[in-house]
Parts: sequence; structure tokens; C-alpha cells
Amino acid sequence: MDKTDKRLKITFLGTGTSQGVPVIGSDDPVCLSEDPRDKRLRVSVLVQVKGQNLVIDCGPDFRQQMLSNPIPRLDAILFTHEHADHTAGIDDIRPFFFRQGDIPIYAHPRVVASLQKRFDYIFADQNRYPGAPAVRIHEVERGHPFRIGKQLITPVEVWHNRLQVFGFRIGDFAYLTDMKTIEPEEERHLEGLKVLVVNALREEPHHSHLNLEEALAFIDRVAPEAAYLTHISHKLGFHARVEERLPAHVHLAYDNLTLTI
Repeated sequence: MDKTDKRLKITFLGTGTSQGVPVIGSDDPVCLSEDPRDKRLRVSVLVQVKGQNLVIDCGPDFRQQMLSNPIPRLDAILFTHEHADHTAGIDDIRPFFFRQGDIPIYAHPRVVASLQKRFDYIFADQNRYPGAPAVRIHEVERGHPFRIGKQLITPVEVWHNRLQVFGFRIGDFAYLTDMKTIEPEEERHLEGLKVLVVNALREEPHHSHLNLEEALAFIDRVAPEAAYLTHISHKLGFHARVEERLPAHVHLAYDNLTLTI
């Protein structure tokens, strides 16, 4: 995408929950579905804007996602939080690092500290292993929008039970995952959206994720032109059946779906 292009392209790299769908060893009918929309890698999204390729979260399926949706350059990774299904693929940035050097990452200071502990070989300043990737750290704070190139990005703080998580607003698009609650002052960052992406784990209530009823109520409050549900477990049901029951402006996202704003 050209740097002067004002369009924003979104590719859903993964739309599944922490175990993915199908779940290993499960005989649940959704896990046995032959509909490709019921096959969900761990949640992640590629945002292409103003000539840049930005990935939100880098989970354990990152390598497979990049093979399915190849990009020549990775300009930044934005991390929502430190859980493994959102971070465990960071070693697979190596091909990008070998071609272009240190990869910029953007995350809350707590998330940076977690990554430094778990992937110390990536963050080492001295005696680096020659095959390890390296990153450039940019800490993200609530109430402090930042720029990647010419694109302004606004962090949106939500809560995953008691764990702080960042969503991100990029132009008329916002991406929220692993959310259970949001404070009113943060919700104001979501006014006037063309596309909202938000998690909807399943029908039954969950202690740290929105269920379908809660996600739809949240969408009604925020009132985007269109909304897409992600971070979906097999317990939500078959894609085709759930999609039929949703309001006209709300859709289930699925892996490799692309949107252009």
C-alpha cells in the first residue's frame, strides 16, 4: 500500500481464543467442522496504512499467519498484553529482522518487562546469539497517543478481569481483544468509528472476556458503522449459524478475512 494511500486495510491473521479452533483432541462438532471459517488460529490482525505493515499481537501461530498473508516488511508490532497467545510468536520475527534490522515493538512497560524476562535472548544487550532477532522498544502509556511513521495511534485501555490490556484506535478503526470492562473515559476514544473489532468468547458468561450478549451491548453503546467479533472459542458455535443471528452491521470475523476502510 502506497504511503499516500488514505485507505486502511485490515487482515484478520487469527480469530481464535488461546487454544485455537479446533482444540487439540476435541470431538466437539465445531472442532470437527469442515467450514474453513471454523478453523481459527490464535488472535492477531495485520493493519496496512500509509505504506506501513503493523501487526497487533504476535502469537504462537505467527509463522503460519505470515506464510498465509505474506508481507515484504514488518514495520511494527503492537502488543495488547503479555499472555502467551498474544506474544509467544516473537521469535518468528527473525526473517524480518535478518532483512531489515531491529523490529520496533510497542507495549505497556509491564508487557515489555514480561517479554524481557521470557525472551531474554532477544532483549540482550551483550553476548547476543547471532541468530536471535532484536527489537526496538517503545513503551505505551494510557492517555498518550503515539505515531508510527505518519500514522497517529491512540491506546485504549480495557480490563481483562484485573489485568490491564491495551486496544488501539487507528484512524476510523479500533481493535479491542481480551476485554471484560472499560472505563467511560476510555470508551470516548471509540466515538465515530467505521469499524470496531471486539472479542466475543462464547454464549456463556466468562470472568475475563465478553460473552456474545455483552459484546453486542458494548457495540450498541459505541455505535460503529460496522463491528466484527474476534477471539472466538468453539463454544460460540458454528460460524454460519452464529452469523445468521447477528444484527446486520455485526459479523463474525474469520481467519484471512480482509477489510478496507
